[in-house]
Amino acid sequence: MKIITTITGILTPVSVFAATGLIENNSGIFVFIFFGFFALLACVQLLPVVFIFTVMAQVIVSVISGSFAVQKN
Repeated sequence: MKIITTITGILTPVSVFAATGLIENNSGIFVFIFFGFFALLACVQLLPVVFIFTVMAQVIVSVISGSFAVQKN
């Protein structure tokens, strides 16, 4: 019974949008270029974070693997 209630709750708004249609967009192409440019800036600012976390993970793995290695004299 819980599953049916959940599915009904999810599908009810979908039928409302299908009946009325989506909101009409009267924005020009320059508005989309404006938003796209700033979305691109936000994505580009995430690249250094990805690189830093990658290098940090590599350093942690090398330190952990080096500490468990058997050293020969």
